[in-house]
This record gives sequence, C-alpha cells and structure tokens, in this order.
Amino acid sequence: MLDFESLKTGFSGEIVSPEHSDYEVARSVYNANINKKPQGILYCQNEADVISAVKFARDARVTVAVRCQGHNGSGFSTCDDGVIIDLSGIKYTRVDDEANTIRVGAGCKWADVDDATACFGKAVSSGVVSSTGVSGLTLGGGHGYIARGYGLAIDNLVEVDIVLANGSYITASEEKNTDIFWGIRGGGGNFGIVTSFLFKMAPVQDVFCGLMAWDLTDMKNTFTWYDELMKTARNDLYGFYAVQTIPPGPPFPEDLYLQKFCGIMWCYYGPKEEFDEAWAPIKAFCEKTPPIMDGTHWGTLRELNAAFNELYPAGEQWYWKGDYFDSITDEVIAAHSKNIQDVPTWKCAMHLYPVNGACHNVSADATAWNDRSSSYSMVIVGVSPDAADFENIKSWAKRYWEDLNPHSSQTGSYVNWMMPDEDHSRVKAAYGSNYDRLVGLKRKYDPDNVFHMNHNIVP
Repeated sequence: MLDFESLKTGFSGEIVSPEHSDYEVARSVYNANINKKPQGILYCQNEADVISAVKFARDARVTVAVRCQGHNGSGFSTCDDGVIIDLSGIKYTRVDDEANTIRVGAGCKWADVDDATACFGKAVSSGVVSSTGVSGLTLGGGHGYIARGYGLAIDNLVEVDIVLANGSYITASEEKNTDIFWGIRGGGGNFGIVTSFLFKMAPVQDVFCGLMAWDLTDMKNTFTWYDELMKTARNDLYGFYAVQTIPPGPPFPEDLYLQKFCGIMWCYYGPKEEFDEAWAPIKAFCEKTPPIMDGTHWGTLRELNAAFNELYPAGEQWYWKGDYFDSITDEVIAAHSKNIQDVPTWKCAMHLYPVNGACHNVSADATAWNDRSSSYSMVIVGVSPDAADFENIKSWAKRYWEDLNPHSSQTGSYVNWMMPDEDHSRVKAAYGSNYDRLVGLKRKYDPDNVFHMNHNIVP
C-alpha cells in the first residue's frame, strides 16, 4: 500500500484511502458498472495540489487516473491499485464581459458555467447534459445545442493551464505553447492535467426548444426530411434526432408512457424576430406529418441543458458506442427501425447529433479533432439502473452499432463515445491524419505515458 505521509506536507486537499469511512463513495463514478479500487483518491483544491499529486504518483510508479466529475462512461477516471487525482475542488467561474470570456476551473460542471453566463445573456458551446464535467467534454471536442452556430467547445477555447507529466505548470494558447494547445483540443487527457479553461462566450440565452415525437411508423419520412433540413438549415437552428422510449413520468403525456418513438430535440437560438422564418420548414412538415407529441416552447439554454440531468442520474449502468455519418440512407433507417424494437430497457436510446455548420468552418488539421466533414455524430447508449441488465444493454448496443457501422462515414468515432474495449485501431482512426502528430506530442510531453488512463495515444 502507498504511504501518503510524504504527500500530506503542503497538500491542502483530502486524501481518501481504503480505510477511510468515505472510501466507497469516493471511489464511485457516474457509470455504476465501473468498479475499481484505487489506493487513494487525492482531492485537489488548487494547481499546487495537482503538481504535488502528479509528482507523488510518478515517484511511486503507480497508475494515475484523472477525475473531474467522473461522468464519462468508459471509466477512465478511476483505476485499480493506483491513485485518482480528483479535480472537483478546483471549482470557480470568472466572467469577463468586456473581453467576452469566462475562466472555468477544471472541477466545474457545465451547469456551473451556465449559471455564471446566463445573467450576462450568454453561453458557451458545450454538450446536451449540464451535469457533465467541463474537462472531459471539452478535451474530447465537445458538441451540443449551439455547435452549428458557434462550433465545438474546443473551437471556443482560448487558453488553458496545464500540469505536465514532469510536474511543471504551463499556460497554452494560440500564442503560447501552441503545440500542446493544438493537441489538447480533441486529444483528451493524453498530455497533462488541465486545471483551468478560458472560453469565448456566445450571445445566447432565450431559445425555442423541446422534443417533438412521432410514431415509429413515421421514422422513414421524418429521418429523410430531417437529414435534408440539417444540411441546409440556418446555423442558429439545431435539432438532434432520437430513437428511444417516452419516459414514464412528467412532463410527458401519461397516455404515451413507454411508447417507442422517433423524434427531434430542437433548439433555435437566433433572433426572436427571425423565428417565424427559421421555423417555417418545421411548421410546414408538421402540418403534413403531425407529431404525437410537441413539447416545443420558449425557454432558456440553461434550462434546456439541464433537461436530461434527472433522467440520467449518476449510479446507473452504462455502455455506449459511437460513429460518424454523412447521410441518412434507407439502410441506416432500416437499422434504426430494427434495433429499437428489442430495446432492453426504456432508458436505452440512439441520439444523432449534427456536427456541421460552424463545425465545418475549421480545417481538419487546425485541432486534434480530425473529422470536420461528417454531418452527424451518433451515440447508442445502453442504460439501466439494474446491474443485472448490464450484459443485455451491452449486447444490444453492440448489435445496433454493428448494423450501422458499415454505413458510417469514418472508421473512427468521437473519442468521448468510445468504451475501453475499443480496438486501438479505432483510436488511431478517430484522429486520422492527425494521429502521428499527436504521437510526437506525446513523446515530447509524456514519454513515459503517465497519463494513459484514456483512449491512449501511445508514445
């Protein structure tokens, strides 16, 4: 067992080892299927704590896992026998309205960012679940409701502070340490521990949003129309396509509880005076093909980002698979229609997120995120609160993915949608022509592969 006495000097955070009364809670992560037992959880309060923790782990020659919120389903934020460097205590936000930026501590959730920016009538391009940690989503790329208008989270990243594998501390941006700044934008946690992020803000607050659901018999019609719309729509109109089951509870109509459906989660974030024009093609389609449920309304992006937080709480079983797509063909639609029929639990779902618009305005070699040409990023999620269901949800997600993968636009996928059992060739494919450059960065900044609890770029 590790002796933490040498670390305690100058370390301001708590150290939780197996004999600690809080150990069982402290070692848990969002995906309850992940059951690992580290020798210690090091709760860092500031950058100095992170530096101390990295040096301690290196000297002890133990595995290092970095945890912000532990939200990712892959379980890389924990480990057996090593240490978790936990960043949840590095939690702060500082808005500079004049500069149109927000500084965010690595321990923040996106809800913290939404809370800070909302009173300024602004937001940061992020994901679709605000309980997600800022760090993991951003370092993988980050796409969500306003990405078509403002790009990925990494496209709005101005600067980061990073603790490197040797314990040194640097700032990286387009002007300083530009090589690692390029690498962390999509390259995950391969090169160091980011302790703070500086983002550009977008002028977004009020949005017209909500779920429209159709019967599965309308899948071909809605999917085909949706594909055409998302490729031509103005960039301030967003919708992700969903194939899943209506949850059995408010705000959903009781007569639709547990009905399988296809649908679109909308978000219009342009000027209110242009709403009628932007919404016209959707209104026209709905007149011809009425949805079984229309939950669209005016609200705030902050509220929309929080809409799924309670539906998918921490502590459930998760398994997911992802891919990129250019078009929604008849074969793709048939695969979706087939696999929703034997969904093992009502929480299992397929979401298809558009990553075109402003996301395509950045060249493939401008950041580590390589796929700047595909139209959609898809994820299939197997979810259940019951551990006994895990093998079923895993098998279902894999079968679903295997039916769709031959029709995908790339051989890799969004790294945040990849599980630990993915072949390394998939990791290489995710970065495509950028992979060799990333290997060079890994050799420069982490030649001993201290940070290998990730979709690893092997030095």
